[in-house]
Amino acid sequence: MTQKDVELIHVIKEFAAPRKDGLVRAVDDVSLEIYDGEFFALLGPSGCGKTTTLRMIAGFDDTSSGQILIRGKAVQDVPPFHRPVNTVFQDYALFPHMTAIQNVMFGLEMEGVDRRESRRRAMEALELVQLPQAADRKPRQLSGGMQQRVALARALVKRPAVLLLDEPLSALDLKLREDMRYELKAMQKTLGITFVFVTHDQEEAMTMADRIAVMDRGKVLQVGTPEDIYETPATKFVADFIGETNFIEGALVDRQGQFGVIKLDDSISIRAVITESNGSSSGTCTVAVRPEKLNLFPISGPMKYPDGSSDSAEGYKTALLKDPDITILTGKILQDIYIGTDTRYRVGIGKDYTIEVIVRVQNYGLRSDTYFQKGDLVNVFWDSENARLLSG
Repeated sequence: MTQKDVELIHVIKEFAAPRKDGLVRAVDDVSLEIYDGEFFALLGPSGCGKTTTLRMIAGFDDTSSGQILIRGKAVQDVPPFHRPVNTVFQDYALFPHMTAIQNVMFGLEMEGVDRRESRRRAMEALELVQLPQAADRKPRQLSGGMQQRVALARALVKRPAVLLLDEPLSALDLKLREDMRYELKAMQKTLGITFVFVTHDQEEAMTMADRIAVMDRGKVLQVGTPEDIYETPATKFVADFIGETNFIEGALVDRQGQFGVIKLDDSISIRAVITESNGSSSGTCTVAVRPEKLNLFPISGPMKYPDGSSDSAEGYKTALLKDPDITILTGKILQDIYIGTDTRYRVGIGKDYTIEVIVRVQNYGLRSDTYFQKGDLVNVFWDSENARLLSG
């Protein structure tokens, strides 16, 4: 059985609100299990409670109620410097008057580790982050990426059970930030240390994390792998926060096995996956479907495929309709934007084409082969398994 390195049990954190009566609940009844050797991300917008949650694990903030366990031991009353964790901060917090190696050695020397042993372990940590050549440089002589690595070395040198990272890449430029994502992930796997990573950047979390907890207004809305979070969002907020999503409003009028039948207007109905977790009662509902899951083909005329073959639009539609899980609707191109790798179409569907969806079509070969223009009538289709009925 995999060991739980960090466990939060019904954790609540409340703060006194200035100029308001009562308390503000920054973290609202959060329960999480983070396992040994896992790269775990706390993801959400500013003010959602993710950094406060991290600070409570670190011991910098007390819990108002609930329990925090690290490797099975409750730590609510344990000071930060006695917890088997270390933290990398957003601003790195390096001592400007010390060299890189002195910064890395500092924590060991404060614990009474022999200076020679401290230096040896500090050099090992700098080698781990590929910076032994910068040992004698001061922070002002290092680039932002190098400073970030020194901060990592300083956190790792004490060999923590859990490394906590509070948006450590946010101060870097875009290219360096992207490069560091892969380096951090590779480093974590090499070390086997549990990482708990706070970020508001969806791509950052999706790139690095084994599992993600999506937070909003102090609550954890969903925990899962990046694929789980993206493909099967539990709520409208999660679907909207992670990537681009079409939200289609309608009324749930029937249930057919795993699918709900949703009436959009007087002219059309669609089907979407419905589960016990996202509700099954009739009435107003929201369907989410990703733009890349939708496809287009013309109303009539020849069709060209990426492999060079062709077919008639009518024949293609007839073939598609043999699959009961395929939804096909008539649409009208309202806008087209060429993005390079794909073209982004804004398409109207339903009565008078007043319901809008975004369709992203990958560009194969010459764009003119598959290009639609504003005003074109098209068939819009998708697999009903890619449409999700959402709650929240």
